[in-house]
Amino acid sequence: MSLGTWARDLTLGARFAVAGGRSGLLRTLLTATGVGFGVALLLLAASFPNMLFQREVRESVRAVDGSEQVTSPRPDSFLHLGRNTVYRDDVVSGLLLRPEGDAPPVPPGADRFPGTGEMLVSPALGELLDSPEGALLKERLPYKAVGTIGPAGLIGPAELRYVAHVDFLGPENLDGRGTRYGWSVPEEPMNAFLVLLVVVACVVLLLPVLVFVATAVRFGGEQRDRRLAALRLIGADTATTRRIAAGESLAGALFGLLVGLGLFAAARQFAGTFTIWDVNAYPGDVVPMPSLAVLVLAVVPVASVVVTMFALRGVAIEPLGVVRTSTPRRRRLWWRLLLLAAGAAFLVPLVGDIQVTDAGIDTVSVATGTTLVLIGLTTLLPWLVEAGVKRLHAGPVAWQLAVRRLQLSSGTAARAVSGIVVAATGAIALQMLFQAMESDFTQYSGEDTSRAQLAIGIDAENAEEARGTIDRLRRTEGVTGVIGTVESSVWRPGPLKQGEEFAPQTSLRVGDCASLREYATLPSCTDGDVFVFLAHGAQGNPDDSFVTRAARPGATVALRDPHPHPSAPKPPKGTPLPQWRIPTTARIVDSRPDPTGMYEYGVLATPKAIDTALLDEPDTQTMVRLDPAVPDAAEYVRNTAAAIDPTAWVRTLKDIERDAAFSSVRTGILVGSTLTMLLVAASLLVATLEQLRDRKRLLSSLVAFGTRRSTLGWSVLWQTAVPILLGLALAVAGGLGLGFVLLKTSGQQVGDWWGFLPVVGIGFGLIAAVTLLSLPVLWRLMRADGLRTE
Repeated sequence: MSLGTWARDLTLGARFAVAGGRSGLLRTLLTATGVGFGVALLLLAASFPNMLFQREVRESVRAVDGSEQVTSPRPDSFLHLGRNTVYRDDVVSGLLLRPEGDAPPVPPGADRFPGTGEMLVSPALGELLDSPEGALLKERLPYKAVGTIGPAGLIGPAELRYVAHVDFLGPENLDGRGTRYGWSVPEEPMNAFLVLLVVVACVVLLLPVLVFVATAVRFGGEQRDRRLAALRLIGADTATTRRIAAGESLAGALFGLLVGLGLFAAARQFAGTFTIWDVNAYPGDVVPMPSLAVLVLAVVPVASVVVTMFALRGVAIEPLGVVRTSTPRRRRLWWRLLLLAAGAAFLVPLVGDIQVTDAGIDTVSVATGTTLVLIGLTTLLPWLVEAGVKRLHAGPVAWQLAVRRLQLSSGTAARAVSGIVVAATGAIALQMLFQAMESDFTQYSGEDTSRAQLAIGIDAENAEEARGTIDRLRRTEGVTGVIGTVESSVWRPGPLKQGEEFAPQTSLRVGDCASLREYATLPSCTDGDVFVFLAHGAQGNPDDSFVTRAARPGATVALRDPHPHPSAPKPPKGTPLPQWRIPTTARIVDSRPDPTGMYEYGVLATPKAIDTALLDEPDTQTMVRLDPAVPDAAEYVRNTAAAIDPTAWVRTLKDIERDAAFSSVRTGILVGSTLTMLLVAASLLVATLEQLRDRKRLLSSLVAFGTRRSTLGWSVLWQTAVPILLGLALAVAGGLGLGFVLLKTSGQQVGDWWGFLPVVGIGFGLIAAVTLLSLPVLWRLMRADGLRTE
C-alpha cells in the first residue's frame, strides 16, 4: 500500500470529521476536547523538571556567595543575616543587610539598595501587608516598604519575601560578610528509594493520560460505523473504510493537539496564580523539555491512527450496515494475563536488589515492569466487565436498563473507566511505598508538643534583660505558660591542672520551679533550692561524674571563666572573680528531656539562691505553651519576640521530622496526582456525556413511551457505578500486588494493607460527581425533539 493512498484516505476521513454534518463535527469536538486535556497535562508534566530546576537556579542566584572569604570591611562588602518567619503556616523569607561601604551590590531583583530602615518586598508580600489579613505580620516587620523585588530575586510569584537594610547587625548576630550574590551547590545523588518512588510515580501519573487519549479518539464509534457503512455502499472496500475512519480520528487528534497547546499556554499564564502543595512558578519557567514535547506531539497523532485501526479489526462493516446481530466473540483472557506475567518477569528479579545506600537503580526494568503490569490490568478490565455484567439480570427497571446497556456494549463502558483503574492501581502501590519508606525518611524529633509548641531564642545583655524577656512573653496574648530560664556557666576556680587546657565548666540555669521541672525530675522545689542534675541520671557514684567534679554540693564555683582565651575581652584590672558556693543542701537529681527533646546537665537554681547580676554573659532559653482557643496565638508570640530582638528566632516544635528530599518527592507526586485525578474525572464525564449523546433517540423514545426521568437517571448512575466498582476491585487487587512486589525489591515490609481505602473512597466520589454533572445533559436529551429525523 503506497503512502499516497494512505494520505488520500486519511485526508478524506479528516474532511468527513469537519464537514460531515453536525453530529460528525460534534464528535470531532469531543475528541479534540479529550485529547486536548491529555496533551495539556502531558506538556505540563514534561515542564515539571524544568520548573523545579529554575526554582533551584533562582534560589542559588539570589543567595549570598559564600565561596569568597572576606575578613575585613570593603567598599562593596555587606553583613547579612537570613531571618525567616512563619505567618499563618506560610513561610516569609527575609534577608537583613548592612552595607560596610558606599558601593554594596544591589540584591537580585532590586533596582537599588534600600535605605536604613527600609525594605523591598515581593508583590505577594506587599499585597498581604496592605490587606487587613496582614495586619499582624506588618507589626512584625517594622521596616518601610519602598520597592518591589522582581522575578530575579524570587523563586516563585507567590513567594513571601523581603530584603531590609538594618543597622543592628554586628559580629555577634550575622551569618557572614559578602560582596556578591550567586553561587551553586553541588548536586547530590538521589537516594535509591527516592529514585524508585520517582520512577513509579512517573509511570503511574502519565499512563492514565495516555489511556485517556486512546479512549478519546474512539468517541462516537457507533455513528462513525454507520457512516462507514454508507461508504461501503458506494464502493469503498474494507481497508479503505478503516483508513478513512483513522483519518477522522487523526483529525480529532490534530485538533486536540491545538486545543492542548492552547490549554497549556493558558495554564502557563496562570502558573503563578495557583499554588498546589506550596509549588508555583513563573510562566517563563513552565517550559516542557524539548525531547518530551516532541515525543508528545508525535505520539498522539500516531496513536489515534493505530488505536482506530485496532478497534475496527473485529468490526464487519457491510454496505447495508454494521453487522451487530451476531453474538460478539468472547474476549480472550490468556494474552491479558501474559502482559501481567511479562511485567512480573521484569520486577521479580529485582527483589532485594535495591539498597538504601545505592545511588541509583535499574530504572528501565522498574519502569517497564510497572508499565506492563498497569497495561495488563487495563486490558483485563474489559474481560472482567464483560464476564461480570453477563451474570447480572433481575432487578428494578433502572437496573435492568443499565445492565442491558452494559451487556450490549461492555467494551465502551470498560474503556471509560480504564483510566480510573490505572490511576487507582498506581495510587494504591504508591501509598504502600510511601507508608513503608516513610520510616526511613521520617524520624521522631524527640520534641514534646504537649509541653510546649514554640521554642524562642533571644539574646540578652544581662540577667535583668533576660528575665524581662520571659515576663513579656508570659504577658503575650494566647500564651498559657512559659518555660524560661536565665542561662550561664560555672567554672572550677583555681589553677589549671596538668594536661588541662581550660577550666572544667558546666551550665547553670536559674528559673522558677515550674520551669526547672522541665529539665529534671525534682522531688520537691521551693524558691531558694538548688539542684545538680545529670544527663544520664544518678546511677553509679555521682562523685565520678564530670559535672559533680566541677560543681558538687558544697563546692565553690567561679561565675566567670578564670582562664579566658587570650582573644576574649578582659575585665578591668583588679576586678575580683565572682564566685558562688553551691549549698550543701543541693540535691543530685535525674535529668529529663526538655520539650525540645534535649537532655541537659549542670546546676539548677531558683532565683533566691543566687544573685543573677553576677552571671557572665547570661542568655535565655524560652519555650512557650499556646492557648488553642486563640487562633493567632503563635503570631502574637512571634510579634513579641521580634519586638524584643529583630534577630530573634522562633521555631515551631514538631513531633516528626521528614527528610527534605523525601518531602520534595512527596510534594511533586501530590501535585501530579491532583492533576491526574482531575483529568480522570474529566475523562469519565466526557465519556459519559458522549455515550448519552449517542443514545439521544433511544432516550427520547423511552420517555415517549412513559419511562420516568428518574428511572433513566438511576440507570445512568448504575451504568457508571458497575464498571467503576469492578474496576476498583481489580485496582485494589492489582495495586496491592504491585505494591508488595515493589516493596520487596527494596527489602521493605508492608506497613498497612488497608491503604487502599482512601482510593476506594475517591472512586465512590467520582461515581456521584459524574452522575450529578451528567443529569442536566440527560434531561435535555430526553426531550421529544430527540425523535426528529432530517
